[in-house]
Amino acid sequence: MLNSEYHVPVLFNESIESLDIKSDSVVVDVTFGGGGHSKEILKSLGNEGVLVAFDQDEDAIQNVVDDSRLIFVEANFRFLYNFIKFYDLLGVDGILADLGVSSHQFDVGERGFSIRENGALDMRMNQESRLTAAKVVNDYPEAELYRIFNAYADLKNVKRVVTTIVSERKKNKVETTGELVKMLENLVPPKKKNQFLAQVFQAIRIEVNDEMGALMEMLEQSVKVLKPGGKLVVISYHSIEDRLVKNFIRAGNFEGKVETDVFGVANVPLKAITKKPIIPTAEEIERNPRSRSAKLRVAVRT
Repeated sequence: MLNSEYHVPVLFNESIESLDIKSDSVVVDVTFGGGGHSKEILKSLGNEGVLVAFDQDEDAIQNVVDDSRLIFVEANFRFLYNFIKFYDLLGVDGILADLGVSSHQFDVGERGFSIRENGALDMRMNQESRLTAAKVVNDYPEAELYRIFNAYADLKNVKRVVTTIVSERKKNKVETTGELVKMLENLVPPKKKNQFLAQVFQAIRIEVNDEMGALMEMLEQSVKVLKPGGKLVVISYHSIEDRLVKNFIRAGNFEGKVETDVFGVANVPLKAITKKPIIPTAEEIERNPRSRSAKLRVAVRT
């Protein structure tokens, strides 16, 4: 049964409309979560339509609806091509990706995603994964900590964050989110506690789940999965994700540099529908503050 409290979909109408769903469309929702987008997609599909939904989080299974048109895949979306090929559905009409952490994962303290709830230092989206936030914080070499905080967070004091973690973990193993927050409390910039801690948690979470690696694999595979004219609809929540999505749509690679053949013709598999990303309205941000940083980009397979 769909749990409407699991996750509040962001840019909901805009993303569904961008898919341009027909009654016989084959659509892929690579981030099923609470099933909000998927439920709306199913409303637009006829009996001949198909929806394939991906989610690696076992908690999301509770939201799967009983519908013969729905194929639920309990896996990371980095395996998009393999499963779509397995189900003999290559040449899909649309792919929707609502990136980031669901409201449910933030709100369940024991999952370790929240800066407000004390819980185990976990942060795994797939509970079968071996790498946890505790292992990153306690065992990663200093150079690796520098790498993740420089790459995955917009922090001005990375050196102090890393040296503090390395120093404090020698005294006591860090096992909970509360202990990590307390460890860093002296580094918090005035009036920016939540922003600072969210950046720290974001960097660790991205590393634990290899989110950027999975995103790049999914984007590359989307080109092979979509049919010409098919839509790629992606909602991102921070600049690192958005940059990868923007560059891939623009250039077909993650550096953003358009490559041309010997005749000077650009080899770009996708075309942006809008030059600038679609962002939430002031009303949506007031209704759902977590939508504040969301950006929606839409592209069509050429």
